[in-house]
Amino acid sequence: MCEFLVVLTDHRTMAHPVAVTTPRARKTTTPRDSRFPIGYLITWQSADVGLKDGTTSAFRQILIDGQQRITAMTAALVGQEVVDKNYRRKRIKIAFNPITEQFATQTPILDRDPAWISDVAEFLNSSSMFSATRKYMEANEGIDADGVEKALERLAGIRQAQVGIITLAEDLDIETVTEIFIRINSKGVALSSADFAMSKIASHGQIGSDLRKLIDYFCHLAVAPHVYSDIAQHDTAFAASGYLNSIAWLKNDSSDLYDPTYTDVIRVAGIKEFSRGKVAALVSVLSGRDFETRTFSEELAVESFGRLENVLLEIVNQYNFQQFTLTIKSAGFIAPRLISSKNALNFAYALYLKLRSERTLNEGQIKFVVRRWFVMSVLTGRYTGSFETAFEADIRRINEIGALQALSDIESSQLADTFWDVGLPMEMESSSVRSPYFLAFLAAQIQTQARGFLSKNVTVSSMVEEVGDIHHVIPKNYLVSNGVNDRGDYNQIANFALTETPINISIKDAAPADYMARVDQQVADGVLRLGEITSEVELDANLRANAIPASIRTTTAETYGDFLKERRVLMAKVIRDYYFSL
Repeated sequence: MCEFLVVLTDHRTMAHPVAVTTPRARKTTTPRDSRFPIGYLITWQSADVGLKDGTTSAFRQILIDGQQRITAMTAALVGQEVVDKNYRRKRIKIAFNPITEQFATQTPILDRDPAWISDVAEFLNSSSMFSATRKYMEANEGIDADGVEKALERLAGIRQAQVGIITLAEDLDIETVTEIFIRINSKGVALSSADFAMSKIASHGQIGSDLRKLIDYFCHLAVAPHVYSDIAQHDTAFAASGYLNSIAWLKNDSSDLYDPTYTDVIRVAGIKEFSRGKVAALVSVLSGRDFETRTFSEELAVESFGRLENVLLEIVNQYNFQQFTLTIKSAGFIAPRLISSKNALNFAYALYLKLRSERTLNEGQIKFVVRRWFVMSVLTGRYTGSFETAFEADIRRINEIGALQALSDIESSQLADTFWDVGLPMEMESSSVRSPYFLAFLAAQIQTQARGFLSKNVTVSSMVEEVGDIHHVIPKNYLVSNGVNDRGDYNQIANFALTETPINISIKDAAPADYMARVDQQVADGVLRLGEITSEVELDANLRANAIPASIRTTTAETYGDFLKERRVLMAKVIRDYYFSL
């Protein structure tokens, strides 16, 4: 057991920082007094590792459980400043009423109310507890002095409240510690193996602390560039380290195609630099594990942190990041709404960085492989399910035979004719607009600069970026009024096409034979009725680009199922032609 105040003022490395709000600090503080222990903390003593500056990371303990309690109570009871979501340092003040023994968040009203001690931390850290108690009594004449005195004694007793600390053995294997970490933190603010990895990184002296911040700040700036000035102003130590300069470019960045989380960054780093798809394996590497001899060494741990620093700087590098996102955009995936698999993006970025660092392929070849690999992984669902295992298998194969050959082998085995002719059309039997196959179809249209359904000038690309309707080619209300009532039937993705809003409104609930007759008449006489297409060549090209079968003119509610089958085959052909043009 250990005294509570000692733990608060001497707490060790925590995992990914928990954002502390004033209500959370009050809630955490409320039930604590000298009569009851505050609960157990669970820590893990990581192995002693030498650092770059010649010192050692000895006695670094990682908090496995108790992060929220320690952070909130440090702020509320010790008076230490915390960093808010905008990276500003602030005090969290909790008030206490000795008469009712209630805790509350400090407000201007409570601050002026003599019945309340407006700042618990100030009271606990006063030079003379006796003087502070007497001052309170003088300001509140007529109160139950004995009761108040006992309440204040209990409040002061928090400093001696007992804290139980369970320390996990240093020689426990990483997988076991990671599992304990995840299971214990499955409630409240759920934490993952990536959070544990962040803890491990932060435990490696000052450089580890800076690398953890580099990851955190990079991810935050990617989403909120405006906080750059707050970071620079309020974390001067990090700014002085030089790492802030490597991500300063994000303050002027407006792209949102790929906004990695810290989990994504950890995964990319593990795949690219250490050929490890599992985050727990990365933690093992950073702990100095040699997977061949199954031993741990201090030298390997130091080397691994050096490699981690290098790969993180590669990940956050402006040229690398922007060239990668441009590569993905060149495959037609121009907006976040088209990305169905973040893991596919993560692996593609790791692959891009790996190929650039190896310098065995030129820039054109690298982008070719990355484009193909990303789209292939989306179409095959390669990184869903047991994706970490797939990560490791793929990077191992790439290491053995090279990326070009590995890609070719996958295409031969999984993207053969049967996939395009049978498998893909079957996969498109879906009613979800988030279907990766429908999104791949839209990407194919964007990459080939296709126009929207029945549009002469407006492209699918502009509608994805701006405003465009997903229109039912065979109108929903027409189908419903003719007996096709199941939402899963009339909302099939093979019945969707990106369409200009005015064209969508003009079609409304008309039968396809009726609205196509208007288009055909428009082509014949040049009088605009629906859209602006007035050429048969343009109309045929538009229907092909949107994978619309010729049977559209004769499709009814009774033949709707046949229309869907035809269109799925045509959509698969559009995707196939697009894929092999990448």
